[in-house]
Amino acid sequence: MTLIDFILLLVIAGVCGSIGQALSGYTRSGCLASVALGFIGALLGTWLAGVFGVREIFALSVGDHSFPIIWSIIGAALFVAVLRLISGPPR
Repeated sequence: MTLIDFILLLVIAGVCGSIGQALSGYTRSGCLASVALGFIGALLGTWLAGVFGVREIFALSVGDHSFPIIWSIIGAALFVAVLRLISGPPR
């Protein structure tokens, strides 16, 4: 993986994390949190897809790796929703 591939994966994860935050209704975190949510969402989403036996809907190939866009957004939205349930309403 080259540096350009890594930066491109970070940008894609950031966009997916931001969309997931917007879908769940929580948008108070920054760019780094969106990138982290994108990667956590990709892990959570692909795990859920494997559990339910659903294939990848849309994945982007970057270098030798593929990044599941739809599952990342769904996983990020679910993760943020669970975090909001745990942390309570905003102050």
